[in-house]
Amino acid sequence: MTITDEDCLAETLAFNKQFEATAASRPTRGETLDATVLATLRRNRLGGNTPPVRLPQGQDRVVADGVRVRAFVPDRVDGVYLHIHGGGWAFGSAGGQDERLWHLAEQARLAVVSIEYRLAPEHPFPAGPDDCEAAARWLMDHAAAEFGTQRLLIGGESAGAHLSVMTLLRLRDRHGITGAFRAAHLLFGPYDLSMTPSQRSFGSKRLLSNTDTLRGSYELFTPEMGAEQRRDPEVSPLFADLSGLPPARIVVGAEDPLLDDSLFLAQRWQTAGAPVRLGVVAGAMHGFTLFPLTITERELRRERDFLATA
Repeated sequence: MTITDEDCLAETLAFNKQFEATAASRPTRGETLDATVLATLRRNRLGGNTPPVRLPQGQDRVVADGVRVRAFVPDRVDGVYLHIHGGGWAFGSAGGQDERLWHLAEQARLAVVSIEYRLAPEHPFPAGPDDCEAAARWLMDHAAAEFGTQRLLIGGESAGAHLSVMTLLRLRDRHGITGAFRAAHLLFGPYDLSMTPSQRSFGSKRLLSNTDTLRGSYELFTPEMGAEQRRDPEVSPLFADLSGLPPARIVVGAEDPLLDDSLFLAQRWQTAGAPVRLGVVAGAMHGFTLFPLTITERELRRERDFLATA
């Protein structure tokens, strides 16, 4: 484990404090998430109160089983990154971060294919994982013809990190496929939906995510499941056999309720036999890469370098 960005700690903690202070003006993500709040969260950029910017470089497509994706293809393509967005399985979109994904595509020389998976509560588990599995299998079959390369990578943020691991496990367990994806990039994901100690103990601090918002997200994604049912490896990858998975980079903030999830997953991933780079960003809250911080600039650069060379 590497603790990064301690030289930025004062700036990072000051931002957290400011974020908490303005919490009253933001929609509440908790167990009482209603249709109006959900509509607002879906309309706006993740972590913000304005709609996301959509770039002309994004190409909306429909692939296997009717799954929609948004693709960003630079002039030179050395690989394909299958990206899965975050948003608690209930909001966020493939077109929600065009600027970031286009910059990644250009700088890492990757075709970035972001999945528009179905969202809860209208489409609870297993709809989202089903869509991600279908998109991954389509990419395995068509990447060479579509993008001129079979070098495949996978990853995402928050719920997208969870779905990335679930996709790799489904490819292995349902189709006997390992090694198709060269690496996984996993940003601050929830890997135990029955709740790790850090999730349970975080409390009601009004950062981007806390104990209540996580519990509410799990209720939407896996309705009528109890904690024991959510420990099923098909729901919580922390309880799965992790053998046969590719090298991974796992990143989390030190002030994220999902801290334990990344620490525990990295240990189990490495024990199962694959190399892992684990980074803990000093003072960072959940979703920190959504905000204009020094740690965000650094993390996006580290992500680019990892994906460009994996």
